[in-house]
Amino acid sequence: MTTATISAKGWIVIPVDMRRKYGLNPGDSVVLVDYGGVLSIVPRLSDPIGQAAGRFKGKTSLVDALLAERARERASE
Repeated sequence: MTTATISAKGWIVIPVDMRRKYGLNPGDSVVLVDYGGVLSIVPRLSDPIGQAAGRFKGKTSLVDALLAERARERASE
């Protein structure tokens, strides 16, 4: 576990090994997320839509599955 100290100005230094691991460079933005008792520093995505594309790719299309389910519901009514 890595620890950091908050300066009097509220600054936190992210250790070099963590910056390298997550590709953080001077001038990059991060997002502070409050999970209700847990504070996380998350790298800000430059292109969130493009970077999320294909994450839920699978054998079955979710759209096709939803349309098939709705067709079954209509048939049973």
